[in-house]
Amino acid sequence: MSNDDDQYGGGYGEVGGTGQTRTRLPDPPADPYGPVRRTPRTSRSLITVVGVVVLLIAAIAFANSAPDTPSDPASDKPPTDSSTAATGANPVTGKSAGIPKGFAHDEQGAQSAAANFAVALGSDGMFKKSSRHALVEAIFAPDVAARAKAPQDEAYSADFLAKMGLDANGNAPQGSTFVTRTVPIGTRVESYTPTRAKIAVWYTGLIGMSGTKSTDPVRTLWGTWTFELGWIGEDWKVIDETQQDGPAPVPGDVPVSTSDDMSKAIKEFGGFTYAR
Repeated sequence: MSNDDDQYGGGYGEVGGTGQTRTRLPDPPADPYGPVRRTPRTSRSLITVVGVVVLLIAAIAFANSAPDTPSDPASDKPPTDSSTAATGANPVTGKSAGIPKGFAHDEQGAQSAAANFAVALGSDGMFKKSSRHALVEAIFAPDVAARAKAPQDEAYSADFLAKMGLDANGNAPQGSTFVTRTVPIGTRVESYTPTRAKIAVWYTGLIGMSGTKSTDPVRTLWGTWTFELGWIGEDWKVIDETQQDGPAPVPGDVPVSTSDDMSKAIKEFGGFTYAR
């Protein structure tokens, strides 16, 4: 497997020139949980650590504050069943290591598999040896999984886990909640044959430690995870995978939540499995 290194951060360039206005976006707000402890970037060839939760940017306040205008009768018509119906094949019913299995042998099945694999590989299960091995065995082709376990165990060392605020077994300190989730936004078929597919998953996510003593507060990520899949044993399996940052939107105006609210949300709102 070969993966690109994560590049958290970066900035927006400036636009300027004759007759143009130079624009600079404001610096990000101060850290709500205190000083941030920066952890070293880890090679994606050894470890897949991505976390994440959906970033909801509401326009309700703007809509409510807008002046009343005459409505278009045509726009008041309720949506039809066809305009709101879900598309694609029905979700799979089988599971292995807690993730769906038995995906359809077509493009939609490959897209559904890739989205679910991104969710699983971006979960906190990757930070504990037993669950990590189970996930790798369920997601990767057998020969790839066999080669991946040792390098991943080495990458998820006690020292690395400590830098993430976890103990040697991948557990968060008492009173804190470790957050790592991946949430697919959409998928794109790069290539497809009945035996091989390359699917890109655009995702957002969360990673960090929520707690009053946390020095690594939960932050959002945006990236694209590309999977090379093979049809093996009557299901799609990962043969290789790569990642890159973005596309990332401009941050919204939603106030940052407190650590208590974040911890409560992570515990109360469960994640999803996906099918196109």
